[in-house]
Formats: sequence, structure tokens, C-alpha cells
Amino acid sequence: MSMAPRTDTQSPAPHVADSHDLIRVHGARENNLKDVSIEIPKRRLTVFTGVSGSGKSSLVFDTIAAESQRLINETYSAFVQGFMPTLARPEVDVLDGLTTVITVDQQRLGADPRSTVGTATDANAMLRILFSRLGKPHIGSPKAFSFNVASISGAGAVTMERGGQTVKERRSFSITGGMCPRCEGRGSVSDLDLTQLYDDSKSLSEGAITVPGYTGGGWNSRLYSESGFFDPDKPIRKFTKKELHDFLHREPTRMKIAGINMTYEGLIPRIQRSMLAKEREGMQPHIREFVDRAVTFTTCPECDGTRLNEGARSSKIKRISIADACAMQISDLAEWVRGLDEPSVAPLLTALQQTLDSFVEIGLGYLSLDRPAGTLSGGEAQRVKMIRHLGSSLTDVTYVFDEPTIGLHPHDIQRMNDLLLRLRDKGNTVLVVEHKPETIAIADHVVDLGPGAGTAGGSVCFEGTVEGLRTGGTITGRHFDDRAAVKETVRKPTGTLEIRGARTHNLQGVDVDIPLGVLAVVTGVAGSGKSSLVHGSIPAGEGVVSVDQAAIRGSRRSNPATYTGLLDPIRKAFAKVNGVKPALFSANSEGACPTCNGAGVIYTDLAMMAGVATTCEECEGKRFQASVLDYHLGGRDISEVLAMSVTEAEEFFGAGEAATPAAHRILTRLADVGLGYLTLGQPLTTLSGGERQRLKLATHMAEKGGIYVLDEPTAGLHLADVEQLLALLDRLVDAGKSVIVVEHHQAVMAHADWIIDLGPGAGHDGGRLVFEGTPADLVAARSTLTGEHLATYVGP
Repeated sequence: MSMAPRTDTQSPAPHVADSHDLIRVHGARENNLKDVSIEIPKRRLTVFTGVSGSGKSSLVFDTIAAESQRLINETYSAFVQGFMPTLARPEVDVLDGLTTVITVDQQRLGADPRSTVGTATDANAMLRILFSRLGKPHIGSPKAFSFNVASISGAGAVTMERGGQTVKERRSFSITGGMCPRCEGRGSVSDLDLTQLYDDSKSLSEGAITVPGYTGGGWNSRLYSESGFFDPDKPIRKFTKKELHDFLHREPTRMKIAGINMTYEGLIPRIQRSMLAKEREGMQPHIREFVDRAVTFTTCPECDGTRLNEGARSSKIKRISIADACAMQISDLAEWVRGLDEPSVAPLLTALQQTLDSFVEIGLGYLSLDRPAGTLSGGEAQRVKMIRHLGSSLTDVTYVFDEPTIGLHPHDIQRMNDLLLRLRDKGNTVLVVEHKPETIAIADHVVDLGPGAGTAGGSVCFEGTVEGLRTGGTITGRHFDDRAAVKETVRKPTGTLEIRGARTHNLQGVDVDIPLGVLAVVTGVAGSGKSSLVHGSIPAGEGVVSVDQAAIRGSRRSNPATYTGLLDPIRKAFAKVNGVKPALFSANSEGACPTCNGAGVIYTDLAMMAGVATTCEECEGKRFQASVLDYHLGGRDISEVLAMSVTEAEEFFGAGEAATPAAHRILTRLADVGLGYLTLGQPLTTLSGGERQRLKLATHMAEKGGIYVLDEPTAGLHLADVEQLLALLDRLVDAGKSVIVVEHHQAVMAHADWIIDLGPGAGHDGGRLVFEGTPADLVAARSTLTGEHLATYVGP
């Protein structure tokens, strides 16, 4: 009798490898986090919410992403690690279940003048190979189409050892590059306006040179008047050709003036070296004003702004040169590439096609490859970085996004949501830091941090589903379904700012009257021409205060007190009360602790290992010499003042012995923009993106201007903070200012007195005025994409 094999109907026990389906964080204390412990599900979409400064980025970027990157770096040899950035281990007890993290943050793409959208995404590299293979006439390798490679050639003798003998051989080489020789691949040339450097009707003795620092008989002016190359009493317009060359362009020459050895150099190279080589932001105001006047940037006449030399522009495929291809709108370029049927380069065409289609899919089809990378907004830069990950075959990767909807019209947010869900559905863990309710709504899991910002934040207030968040009672939950109502009555304009025939970038001869004395909002899909209209047509001259999205520059020695200029009146107040110099109360000057040079910590470089920062034992992290801390103002020393929050300091400097009106005014502005919780001495490097934006806004509010131009001021703001921002904008308008805002947030649109809507699409499908009027009229008409979304937002 044979026995039938027994089949076990029970499912096998789960494999131990399948049990690691959580990222466990235990005891995270990075920045303001207070022993945070959470479990994040893998292969799900988790959204991190909370007010700006509540610790979202500290948890996601500075803890989870940073530790993953550090562990990956440790797998390389010590030799390789020596060439990589060193990463310290985050302040956390346990981090379990980490996978490889790919971070897509909002850091602007490099503002190097040579960097373009094409070079940043490898699309240019593929186009160069394509033209080197198919272009007619053939001019050389892919380097011949690169505006970063100059054409060079050379010849000479080389000496080498061969068979025990020294042999000399003649060698020659040549590299054919595509760089335009005139502008060196930059597309524009800068010229100095000579009329701003000197008055040619005067002689040097009469003070002909008008450059700051070269007037009033100082060493700079004496260098020229006593050089002996020309008569100092002769008007410059009467100089001979040689004298003018010596005055403006002479090579450095050693000479003695008044018995002192000095180097004489022509005026133009001297100014270029001493002034123009510096970052514009780092210049003193009067120098910056001179540079803005004297330096003119014009399109390179030789390459017509294409950056490429004549050879690179002459080689064409189907009557299109590489310069024409890069200047095309990407959606049009994708169609052109699709029409190329060349089996010899089929794999290249497929890869190029996928990259260009990714641009269109992600909503950036309106860009062109020759667009300078530094001109992209934060949201555009983030989406450009996403392109290389869209077609990736990698799975079980953790993708970390920092507010991917910044700079997106409500119409485009749905498309971004689809991309995030597609990355998750491939089996990846997607972590998103986000404020927009439309994106929070698609989350599988929500982590809400708070309850407040700065020291009042850093705790997990809620963890669970979106439905649970709605009823959870946290700030985010309470504001999740907030809907601003359209104003019933709007302010009457006090005047108009006329713009006629605006054609910057993709604008198609726009004529519009922007009302003054009211809150005017410029809307439209990403790429419709909003920033081109506002920044390109409103002259940034007298009375116009422009707050853009450019990043704040600052080292770990910079803090809100130094950035806003608050420290100056505080130092003077300390100096006056104590009868000493103000410089003593600066940790970057005479008052600095000599051991740590005013940094408060001592950094030890350990080569390829993470550097160690230890609190300075001498000053105990206070950054000042002990003798400086003996001086008091209102019973507090300078280190105690810098440890105060803005709210505390506003009260401290508002009345009593420490009353300092100049400091109080700045502190009031910081509190007005919602930064009352920041400490005065907190390093700028630890501020979140939203906090930096508002810090910049607070600084600009001090400027004397009648027109304020704001570019997406809600970027990085929590739903609860948007109300405070609207109240601030109202106060500005009620004080007689005109406020013009480029914005996508529906609450700001609903709150506007006047809306100017551009579109209907992006790129060459946009650039036209599609609506102007009150928000109520826009909602009633529903004639544009913005109108549709605003009507849905405010409800019936």
C-alpha cells in the first residue's frame, strides 16, 4: 500500500528577512528634537508636518538621511573617504532598518555662470555626443560642442628615458572645443562704463577719478598723479594714446612714490581685481552702488549669447544646430528628437528621449536647456533634480523630498502627487516634508511635529493616518481644512503702475496696469511668466523693495542678530553704559574668547573620520572673554542677551534701564513675521527654509520703500503661519504701502484686492494676460485654471 505524499495546507512562517519593514528612530536629539522616538513604515508614503521650525528637517534630513549617507560612506576605504565630505553621527540613540537614502532637497543649483539646465541634467552631454556623430559637417568629438572647453593647440620637445638613454622628441597636440573665445562660454560680456570711472574734462590734480576710494588725495589717487607716466595737470581727454593706455591698461610696474615701494597698475585691471572679483553680496553698500552703475552686462556679440564658437554652430542635424536645440523649449525639443530615425545612435536617442520626456512629465517642459541654472526657483531646481530618479530601476530605496510642491500652481500639484505615489508603488519608502494639504492628503502615514517652533517644538504631536490627523487636535489638524473666504469688499487703488509691451523671457507683449496702494497678487501656472513680469518690468530703483527667493548667505558665525543689524545698537548700548569700546561686545572682534576665537566650540579635524566639535573650556561656549562678561546692561551680560528669544529681547530692550529704541524696532519686525521664538545668537545654518525667508522679509521691512515686491512669501510656511503673513501684508498696505505678491497659495489669492492671472499655459503657451480683476470676479468667471482651483478652494 503506497502512501500519498502529505501536503501541508498551512502557509509557511514569514521569512525573518520580511520582518524588517520599519525604520525605527529612538532618542533623536538633533537641533531642537527632544528625544524623539518613532517608527516609520517602509514602502509607504510618509508625510512630516508641523509649523516652520518644529524639527521636521532635523528629523528627516539631519538624522535619518544623514545617518544613511554616513553609513554608506563608511563602506568605502579610508583612502576614498579622505576625498569625501566628512559627516558626524547624528545625535540619536538607535537608528534601525535604514535603507539607502536619495535626498532631493531645495538647495539651489549652482549659480555658476557656466551651469545651465542642460549641463545640470546630462541632457547637454547626450546632445553633444549626438551632434558629434550625426552633425554635418563633422567638426570633431563631443568636446567640440561644449562651451566649457576652449580650443587649444601646442607643440614642443619632450625628454624621456629610453633604453638607458635620454631621448628628445617633438610632440604636438590640439583640442577642438566649442567655447566662444570672446565671452569664454558665458554668453554675456561685461564692460566697464569709462564715464563712471573718471571725468575726462578734468586733470588728475583736479580729482578726475570718481571711483570710491580713489578720491580726496589718498594713496590710490597719489599712485596715478605721482606715477610720472603722464602730466597730472593735463585733462584726461588730452592724453596721448600711450598716456591713456598707461592710465587705463598698463601692466603691474614696481616704483617708488614718496619714498615708498608701490606697484603701479592700470586703473581698469586694478578695479577688476580689487572690486569686481568679490561677491556682490559681500561688498560695502557704496561700492555695490558704484559697481551696479559702472559694470554693464551685454549679450556677447560674437556668439549672440549661445556661448558656442562659430564651428560648433555650423554643424547641423536637419538644419538645427546644437545652439538651436538648446534654445528650444524642452517640450518642442522632445518632439524634434522623436523625429530622428537613426539606428546607429538608437540607444543614445532613447536615453535622451526619456530625459526630455521626464522634463515634460514633471511640469518643466517650458524650460530650455540653455537656461542658466542659477535663475531657476527653489521649486524648479528641486524638480530638475527629480528627473534623474524618475526612470530609475532602483527599488527599496528611501526617497526624501523637501516640500516638492513649492513654486507649484494648484493645477500642477496633482501631477507631483502622482509622481510621489509612482515612486512608492515601485517598492520605495518616500518621506516628504510638506505643508500643502493637497499633498498631506495622499499620505499613508503622517508624523506631525511641534507643538510650536524652535525650543517650543521638537516633539511628536501625532502619528497615524490623515483621518486621525484631522481629528487629532494638533495645530496642523485644526488648520487642515481651513479655507479662506474671498473678500467681500476690496480696497480702492491710489494709483497705477503701468507696464507696456513686456517681453522679458516668454512674455508676449503684455500690457497691464498694476494697482498701487492695495494687495495685488500675480498668479498663473509655473512658467507662465509671473516672475518675468514682476522682476523684469518693475524697476528695482527708488522706492521698490524686492524680496526674492535667493538663499541667505551665512556661516556658522552668522546669526539673526548679525544678519539683521540688531547687534550694532546692542553693542553701542553696552559700550555706552560701561564706558568701553563697542568692539569688545563682538565675538568676531576684540571681545572674542582667545581659545576658540569666538566660535564657542573647538573643531578637531580627524582626516577621513568625522570632525569633532567640543565646547570651549575657557568660555564654556559663551564665545566671549571672561572680562567682557563682567560688563552688564540691565543686569544681563552680552552672552545672556544673545541667548534670549526675540520675544524676551523685545520686552528687555523696550523699557527700563536697557531701553534701546533702535534694537527694539528691529526686534518688533522679527516678531511681526512670526520669528518671536528664535534666539538672537542661533547660527543661521540651523534655520529652516521658511525661517530664512521670513528673516529676509523682516530685514527688508526696514527699507524705505513705497512698493514691496514679494516672490512666494508662503514658501515653507505652515497653514497656521499663512494667517499671520496675511495679517502682516494687511498692515503694510494699511500703512500706505503697495504690495505686489507672486503667489500660488489660494489663501493669499482669496485675500487679495486685485488679481493678475497669466497663462494660459507655461513657456510659449503662456506669457499672456488671461484675467485681471477682483478675486470674487475670478471665482465667478472660472475662466482660467487659477479661477477653477480658487473656486474649488473657497467652496460654494
